[in-house]
Amino acid sequence: MKSILNAKSHDFLAQYLNNPAPTGYEWESQKIWMNYLKPYVDEFITDAYGTAVGVINPKATFKVVIEAHSDEISWYVNYISEKGLISVIRNGGSDHQIAPSKWVDIHTKNGIVKGVFGWPAIHTRMHGKEEAPKIENITIDVGASTKDEVEKLGIHVGCVITYPDTFQVLNKNKFVCRALDNRVGGFMIAEVARLLKKNKIELPFGLYITNSVQEEIGLRGAEMITQRIKPNLAIVTDVCHDTSTPMIDPKKQGDNTIGKGPVISYAPAVQQLLRDRIIETAEEKKIPFQRLASSRSTGTDTDAFAYSNGGVPSALISLPLKYMHTTVEMVHQEDVENVIKLIYETLQTIESGETFSYFS
Repeated sequence: MKSILNAKSHDFLAQYLNNPAPTGYEWESQKIWMNYLKPYVDEFITDAYGTAVGVINPKATFKVVIEAHSDEISWYVNYISEKGLISVIRNGGSDHQIAPSKWVDIHTKNGIVKGVFGWPAIHTRMHGKEEAPKIENITIDVGASTKDEVEKLGIHVGCVITYPDTFQVLNKNKFVCRALDNRVGGFMIAEVARLLKKNKIELPFGLYITNSVQEEIGLRGAEMITQRIKPNLAIVTDVCHDTSTPMIDPKKQGDNTIGKGPVISYAPAVQQLLRDRIIETAEEKKIPFQRLASSRSTGTDTDAFAYSNGGVPSALISLPLKYMHTTVEMVHQEDVENVIKLIYETLQTIESGETFSYFS
């Protein structure tokens, strides 16, 4: 299919992904996002914790949100041994099993300090009795031999730690990077705004392009900003699992694959009439899509919006992704573009004042 992304879009995606934005420290990444979005919106809203919202038609009383989250998983320095080795705790759902042999960036007031997650050589491990990596036995080595030496580098308990892996394209159309979950969502909603501006689409409502913080530790940014915006509708985008990879059971996790289109969710928090509108739009515009059922909650910011302000009709459009919460998260470019198209086209079907009520 003909790409809707241009060179500027690709440059923004790479810059945005490569900039670290651990939970609680998203603001520099948000500035990059806002700078890209600025030509396509009328004004911005920000809050004390770093959520950023670009607004189109801010004077309109009917408000529609399209939303993603900007934070990435990371680690905190939790303990520094007398030998200069650093123990960590999670900031979000960081995977201890991928840590050994990874480079890390430790964020200090003096700048980035490099380190590595070390691991004992295979020669020294007892066959059949090998310990697996776990939070209690992985440590970071910054090349220091004492605690004092580590502290002189500006490292202390509470310093946040990220992986430095950067954006790459694999086999022409697979985007690979850490933190595609979910800065690719921020990219997609920004591209929706760009297309609305480019094609001179005038919406009959206020559109709030919302890039929330702190999703990875419990949907906290969305909880805060929905009370500020008080939207009438919300369409959230996040990632979901590609279940075609080894060791994942599609009977338990759902049957979704990268390259087969956006994933539309079924869950109690997903308002059925709004979801039906999204599906009808996909069918009419011939946008491929997949389906996913979630028990109890979606685990995304959809839940925060749906159950706020007395109830906000909300829906979730997910991007299938391989290897979630690793440094080689992978998505298909066509899926990225089709999520953008689906949100863009759905917005044009919504009328100001629509209630999506089951009883009207």
